Amino acid sequence: QYSPDNVAGADRDIDPTEITFPGCSCLTSSCVVHVCSCLRHGENYNGLCLRPTEQEEYARPVFECNAMCQCGESCQNRVVQRGLQFRLEVFKTEKKGWGLRTLEFIAQGRFVCEYAGEVLGFNEARRRIQAQTSEDSNYIIAVREHLHSGQIMETFVDPTYIGNVGRFLNHSCEPNLFMVPVRVDSMVPKLALFAATDISAGEELSYDYSGRFHNLSITNREQKSLEEDNRLRKPCYCGSRTCATFLPWDSSLFSTP
Repeated sequence: QYSPDNVAGADRDIDPTEITFPGCSCLTSSCVVHVCSCLRHGENYNGLCLRPTEQEEYARPVFECNAMCQCGESCQNRVVQRGLQFRLEVFKTEKKGWGLRTLEFIAQGRFVCEYAGEVLGFNEARRRIQAQTSEDSNYIIAVREHLHSGQIMETFVDPTYIGNVGRFLNHSCEPNLFMVPVRVDSMVPKLALFAATDISAGEELSYDYSGRFHNLSITNREQKSLEEDNRLRKPCYCGSRTCATFLPWDSSLFSTP
């Protein structure tokens, strides 16, 4: 079933459509940084492009203006919520099953699409993962946001049964997209994919399933864990110069509590 937005998962613990954020009181056509309450962490976009993050340990959180805000629909702090703006095509790849490509040029920094599906709690996500066989395709993504306080916020999205075009994106060890959690109406983020570079018409779209692209590099502990789990992992066919041979692997959802 196609849905452009996240929906509540089978466990119904989280409703991603619930509006819990207060709106800004800006009466201008476009909100101004440090004046707008939604932009207290700084500007998010330069025109329609995501502003480059500073080389800091933690990236600034992205909050867009929401349904409760008094600013207009033309506000520059409304990008991801506007949805798909480019013509994309699902196509059959040679080795990777279905893939997704763009039919038009996409400039670096532009929002391309969201990875939308059922938003699950940890227990339901683990139950679905453990029920899969080695022949099943896994679409469940686990996004972990590390806060400066040391806390970790987890978001699990599964587009297997209900989702959008993002479910057809393949992994690449040298991707042309990167994922950013963007919050609009609540703390449940939209998993937004932005262009990491200029992308030509006809080019396949991809992102790094591990989340390391545009983030911190892999740790020695993670590397050791990946090497031990190689027998369970699926081969990677991205064809990049730096291909890691296997698709990224997250063992946390396979283990028992």
